[in-house]
Amino acid sequence: MHSSFKEIIRFVIVGVVATLFNYGVYSVCILFTTPAISMLIATVLATILNYFMTTSFTFRVKRNVKNGIGFIITNLINLALNEAFLFLFIFLGVSERIAPLPMYAVCIPINFLLVRNVMRRFKSDDEE
Repeated sequence: MHSSFKEIIRFVIVGVVATLFNYGVYSVCILFTTPAISMLIATVLATILNYFMTTSFTFRVKRNVKNGIGFIITNLINLALNEAFLFLFIFLGVSERIAPLPMYAVCIPINFLLVRNVMRRFKSDDEE
């Protein structure tokens, strides 16, 4: 199997785990607070989990300051997209509990491209 295909498969696995974790946290938090705060909490916790899984499993790179900062930046972009699309779908009449699902469909592919670029660009010096 081609290594790029394997990388995509690993990204999908990590993405599913992180997305389910994100949605689970969101679903619990929405019982106590607003959609925006719920998504913020869920995204922060899922981002931490996702960074460890992304570096160790998806792209199999060592964690370092450069890819850590790049990962944070890509996830801040992703957070902004998540919030924008979450409110767009809520504005369009999708229920607050379901709105994250179409939001994920839009934001996850964009996030893959951003994260993949960062992990490839900021490998540790000893990985090159």
